[in-house]
Amino acid sequence: MVLAFSDFRLDIRRRELRRGVELVALQPKAFDLLAFLVEQRDRVVSKDDLLQAVWGGRIVSDSALTTRINAVRRALGDDGAAQRLVRTFTGKGVRFVGEVAELPDRAVVLVADDPSGRVRAAAEKPSIAVLPFANLSDGPEQDYFTDGMVEEITTAIARLPWLFVIARNSSFTYKGKAVDVKQVARELGVRYVLEGSVRRAGKQVRIAGQLIDTATDAHIWAERFDGTLDDIFELQDRVASGVIGAIEPRLRLAEIERVGRKPTDSLDAYDLYLRAQDQVYRRRTEESMAESVRLARQALDHDPDYAMAMARIALSRGMQLLRHWIPSDGPEIEEGIRMARQAIASGGDDPWVLDFAGLALSLLAGDNNAALSALDHAILVNPNFALAFGHRAVVLAHLNQPEEAIRSAQQAMRLSPLDPAMFSFCQALALAHLAAGRYEQSLHWTEEALRENAGLPALRVKLSLCGHLGRLGEATECLRRLQEIHPEPTILGFSRDRPKGLAPEIAARVDEGLRKAGVPEK
Repeated sequence: MVLAFSDFRLDIRRRELRRGVELVALQPKAFDLLAFLVEQRDRVVSKDDLLQAVWGGRIVSDSALTTRINAVRRALGDDGAAQRLVRTFTGKGVRFVGEVAELPDRAVVLVADDPSGRVRAAAEKPSIAVLPFANLSDGPEQDYFTDGMVEEITTAIARLPWLFVIARNSSFTYKGKAVDVKQVARELGVRYVLEGSVRRAGKQVRIAGQLIDTATDAHIWAERFDGTLDDIFELQDRVASGVIGAIEPRLRLAEIERVGRKPTDSLDAYDLYLRAQDQVYRRRTEESMAESVRLARQALDHDPDYAMAMARIALSRGMQLLRHWIPSDGPEIEEGIRMARQAIASGGDDPWVLDFAGLALSLLAGDNNAALSALDHAILVNPNFALAFGHRAVVLAHLNQPEEAIRSAQQAMRLSPLDPAMFSFCQALALAHLAAGRYEQSLHWTEEALRENAGLPALRVKLSLCGHLGRLGEATECLRRLQEIHPEPTILGFSRDRPKGLAPEIAARVDEGLRKAGVPEK
């Protein structure tokens, strides 16, 4: 039985909450609490009722219970003031007050022949089905391993709150069948399909996967993983982590490119946000960064509570600061800090919100503690989130914790070796090695960052390193390039564009290198 209320569908058996075609992320205890409230909607349930039903009778603090109730309200677009769906009765308990309809299991959101166009709407959102992998081993007895692999990958991908993921039970209806991915897409209402195979020879295992955009028939990702059966579960975890770390950036870019091809008269908040992302991902010019802020503001006009648009504004402001495209103090910086804090407050457990806003707080406000807390939360929600590991490395480098920063950057690179943000991982390694006094290694990673993205921040670091290493010829050429793009190529001018969270001792080491490279004080 599926329970429908407002524009939500609650499938307790599948443990899924959907709003329209989108899967709504809820932590397990919050989901159990919501399910119990909806099932018991005819009465007010007490604290003891909740503790018995959700926590098995264990003692839980009032604050922990309140946190879970608030999580349910956020997921439903409700709050403690409106109490539109979940109402508190002081001294008595809480009750679900929304009007609920019971639907049969077949009345799922996505139906191939639905004349209402819901399937078409689903195809306009990032949506994916992980099909059963083909067992290429000798004998069907290896099916358990193959199926377990798919379940691990599906679970890992389902942690991404921005992505609509078809439940395993639906995907496995195609097990053992020759399938046409376009037909699968129509029947399940998805745009992307992940398929693959598993082959075992003795203790050796090879797992292959490919991600297909069914609208264009493009293979946007393909990879294979080799390992042994000495520890099956460790191999499953490694493959699931590798798959999600690799395909998430591809899905993001594929979605951005898709929106770039849409007519401009069909924009809504989500598409405006993706267009703002496109300005940052593919261009990174002064004009495109300003355009990303403008588009994200338009998204907020459509949806004032859109945390991802707030986070985009915040991080764009941080990137503008580093590139000397906005003053180091003023309304732009204040807007970025305000947007970052609002995004974290309203974004819940969205790892992308936590990542963007967290890094922005380090760059714009120098609040490294809040930044690290947000990034650690993002990684807790999605342990395979390469970008969060990379940005965590940046913040740790700012804090003058080079060894931990290096480990975090290396994890980012392992998770997503072809990530569009690879330059930022390299810059984090460069800054960490500089902080540790390893100038040759720092220069190596600075050069790698410049190969990925020839931007102002990496050029400044390279100039300082050339000064430290006595490479004055390279320093002169580097300073010449900086003079072409920076209106004030002095130590004082460069210092104004630094991340606000950069530790004073690292800033002093950078300045020392700049002096050795011949950069004037002011």
